[in-house]
Amino acid sequence: MFTRMLKLRLLNAVAPAYFFMATAVTFVLHFGFFIPTIFPNPDTSLRSSTTLHTVVFLFLMFNALGNYIMTIKYPAESANETAVPVCSPHCSDKVDAHYLLNGRHFCKLCKKVILKRDHHCFFTGNCIGNKNMRYFIMFCIYTSCTCLYSLVLGVAFLTVEYSISFENPLTFLTLLPLSAAYFFMGTISGVQLFLVLMLYVWLGIGLVCAGFCCQQVLLVARGQTWCQLQRGQLQDNHSPWRANLKDVFGTRWILGLILPVQTVETGSDDTEALKQD
Repeated sequence: MFTRMLKLRLLNAVAPAYFFMATAVTFVLHFGFFIPTIFPNPDTSLRSSTTLHTVVFLFLMFNALGNYIMTIKYPAESANETAVPVCSPHCSDKVDAHYLLNGRHFCKLCKKVILKRDHHCFFTGNCIGNKNMRYFIMFCIYTSCTCLYSLVLGVAFLTVEYSISFENPLTFLTLLPLSAAYFFMGTISGVQLFLVLMLYVWLGIGLVCAGFCCQQVLLVARGQTWCQLQRGQLQDNHSPWRANLKDVFGTRWILGLILPVQTVETGSDDTEALKQD
């Protein structure tokens, strides 16, 4: 138990550092390599394309980082409970959290009581619940879009800079092993290998975030959390899916799609959570 908790705490510290490092690398590659190479001479005909790609990238990155910050700024912890309640007799003694009564959890990593806990996110370093679920979902959406957009620009960069054709689908599948072999043979540089590696990193993160986002939206629409799903506890659907989505995304959900702003009141969440079991 101690060893597993130690690994989780280490992951809780390493994952945010990895996220910020990947973000910084993406920024450098985009403005230091991709844009100058794909649009080498920003004349009148190409200036609009350069501006468009820059604005789209900054918009995606701004929303990804903004919702990341909002996920941390509005934690799912209970503001009314500073002491740890007595654990339920039916607690399964999970490694990361204890289930408490009235739909609450005590997270061993956060060391706080969490309302409507869904899971603990290691990249944000806190628990995801009803208060910050909307920001977490938008963070996943924009992180996925940013990664996939960077993937497209990376492929365009390799095509322009190194004359690599991606018309054959097998080119991308064999790009990494061939690049690694050429690197150890001294044919290509470490920068080229790193760029190829980042393509696969962006693809992996983009697909994982997209899939995870779809899962969270389905759970929210059903009025259920991942913790309840793990315990095999099916939530009675007393509210329609529209009401469940509105409870998380708020009435100004359209504004929340384009800007990382608060769209739902969080002051009454403690009272509402205590009414649920």
